[in-house]
Amino acid sequence: MAGHSKWSTIKRKKEKTDAQKAKAFTKITREIIVATKAGGGDQEANFKLRMAIQKAKEVNMPNDNIARAIKRGLGASESEQYEEIIYEGYGPAGVAFFVEALSDNRNRTASEIRYIFSRNGGNLGETGCVSWLFEQKSQIQILKKEAKISEEDLFELAIEAGADDLEQEDEYYVITGAPANLDSIRRKIEEQAPVERAELTYIPQNTVTVTGEDAQTVVRLFEALEEHDDVQNVYANFEIDDEELKTM
Repeated sequence: MAGHSKWSTIKRKKEKTDAQKAKAFTKITREIIVATKAGGGDQEANFKLRMAIQKAKEVNMPNDNIARAIKRGLGASESEQYEEIIYEGYGPAGVAFFVEALSDNRNRTASEIRYIFSRNGGNLGETGCVSWLFEQKSQIQILKKEAKISEEDLFELAIEAGADDLEQEDEYYVITGAPANLDSIRRKIEEQAPVERAELTYIPQNTVTVTGEDAQTVVRLFEALEEHDDVQNVYANFEIDDEELKTM
């Protein structure tokens, strides 16, 4: 929708701050540990580890930090057990939230996530209450100014690699495709243009435009969830008018 920012665009802008990058180190380290423990330390044979390392490089995590995280994953003790958990709920104006977390204490994390929802005008729901609104997709992001390839040629290259679509979001080209095609799409695109980010994400099937007080409360809830130490990713289906977003 022209003149409106999706939650994904808002998230991208927030991630550029140094504070968000510093926090990302902690979360990506945990992701590397879990991926290594589950599938071993060879990133060519471990897709989840390869994607976690790619995320680490996107935020300029030092190679020594990555190596230490892999080592921790290979030698993970019983005291360092992380569980993958999904939380689902609603915010103001019926906005759906889908939250991915890694926790070493399920009860503590559930209690804290429930409190964040209730404190910010939302409700933590039952498993499955909003997941049907989201579809998992591969997503490749390319900065337009660095692409050095026309949109038409980039689209053809993406389709050839197995992508479904290409859209423009602010200064980015955003390519989407089936989850299984993430690595093949990324490798093909990198032959012609630098990839800013390649990840598996959840895309809402419909969106809710929020305004006024609802918009402010939705953003507060979004930020509070993202800032929780155990939360890895937050997905939501809201849009906010660009002009209103600037005033916030």
